[in-house]
Amino acid sequence: MADMSPAGSTLPLNTTAHGSSPWQRAATGANLLSLDGNLGVTIFEEMTTLAISSGAINLGQGFPDEDGPVEIKAAAQAAIAAGANQYAPGKGITELREAVAEHQLRFYGLTPDPQTEVVITTGATEAIAASLLAFIQPGDEVLTFEPFYDSYGALIGLAGAQHVTAPLTAPDFLPDLSRLEEAFSNRTKVVLLNNPHNPTGAVFPQEVLEKVVELARKYDAIIVSDEVYEHLTFGVTHIPVASLPGAAERTLTISSAGKTFSFTGWKIGWLSGPQDLVAAVRTVKQFLTYSSGTPFQSAIAVGLALPDTFYAGIAETLRRKRDILSEGLRAAGFNVFTPRGTYFINVDTEPLGIKDSVDLARRLPGLVGVAAIPVPVFCHPEGAQRTRSLLRFAFCKKTSVLEEAAERLATLKDLL
Repeated sequence: MADMSPAGSTLPLNTTAHGSSPWQRAATGANLLSLDGNLGVTIFEEMTTLAISSGAINLGQGFPDEDGPVEIKAAAQAAIAAGANQYAPGKGITELREAVAEHQLRFYGLTPDPQTEVVITTGATEAIAASLLAFIQPGDEVLTFEPFYDSYGALIGLAGAQHVTAPLTAPDFLPDLSRLEEAFSNRTKVVLLNNPHNPTGAVFPQEVLEKVVELARKYDAIIVSDEVYEHLTFGVTHIPVASLPGAAERTLTISSAGKTFSFTGWKIGWLSGPQDLVAAVRTVKQFLTYSSGTPFQSAIAVGLALPDTFYAGIAETLRRKRDILSEGLRAAGFNVFTPRGTYFINVDTEPLGIKDSVDLARRLPGLVGVAAIPVPVFCHPEGAQRTRSLLRFAFCKKTSVLEEAAERLATLKDLL
């Protein structure tokens, strides 16, 4: 991959040249294009390759190593056997759109019309892509928090917009509201909100969300809210931004089956919001994939109807896994920032005398047999400096795997 040192040797993400090709803008936005124009691989591919070659436990890329509920798998198998193997309608099968609407009512009191205000997508990523491509054009600004999920930068670059960020800083990774306000401008077209937040594990309180809504209304911006970790919170309640006063008419809410049900390979996502905004997104989405995963759509409808005990159980199971890995990370000598949501833990390497997390990430598989992701790769150059000593570990793995990883990590401080 391109050199992702915290000094920032890649092109600044918010200075994309108008003359560059769309693929170059996407690569630059995702930190894959070096100053000399060389195209690299994603940090996930690099760390996974290192993990495989060294036999390390891969806690870098965030995917579970266990399947989700058997009821959902059985429903998919039954749908395939029953012949649900052709194109689904472009906006998704009725059964799943109704299940999404019922889910939003059941958990949040929201009432989207399943006929006109819900669309099924090929994972949350397509929903985000279609939303950005529907509403932004060159010269517009898209605001995200930083660190940011890498596909955000790629998609903003692909659309030719400017990527503006507001920083999230340790230990709680909540934004300074005055700096958030400074990040808005008359060119802010979309606020791309990720809550619960990847990669930091923050869950934004109502005060932060209300400020986002206030500023979006002031600057007439659309809020695209990526809430794929909505059910993976620990001791705090997820608040959909669309549920706040003044937000519903300008908010598109996105979620997916991958994170909630541990079926990341099925790529079933959904988007809900006001009819006019959803229609615009659907217009773009139908020329991306049109539709996908017909038997999986009906299976996820079954999943969304699972009882409250299921949703409470997945969060509690993840909390226990978080604590197992946290113990090993503390024993390794890291400063551990306990997440309130998602399945990622961030740590600071400075207590070990290490200021360059990118370098440590590349050495960690060989040192202790565990792979992680350096947080600077989720940032613009200035943000990479601010986060240069942070590492992210995923804990969505089997308990036995996390226990082994914790034991290996505990030996780190004796090896440096």
